[in-house]
Amino acid sequence: MLIDIFSWILILIGCIFSIISAIGVLRLPDVYTRMHAAGLGDTLALGAFGFGMMLQAGWTIVSVKLLLILLFMFFASPTTTHALAKAAMAGKIKPMVTQDRRNSSKEEV
Repeated sequence: MLIDIFSWILILIGCIFSIISAIGVLRLPDVYTRMHAAGLGDTLALGAFGFGMMLQAGWTIVSVKLLLILLFMFFASPTTTHALAKAAMAGKIKPMVTQDRRNSSKEEV
């Protein structure tokens, strides 16, 4: 009973992270911040959701498969996000900056 409650809490946390990540992708201003929201939010959502599903499945082969999927995604998602960011930089997409630090420090002197 306690394991079921904890697993459903983890599943709900994963759903909340996924919704927040989707909102971040829609609302954030540039490619890099959207990529950050998508990469970090989906990784956290998948982790919480996957561990919740593992608790629901118990100690079976399904849990082992879920663990292998989680391990793969924890390595693949940040790597993919990094590759997309490098491609955006190679495509000369500039990050949105509110204030250039070099110019502001010269003005203060």
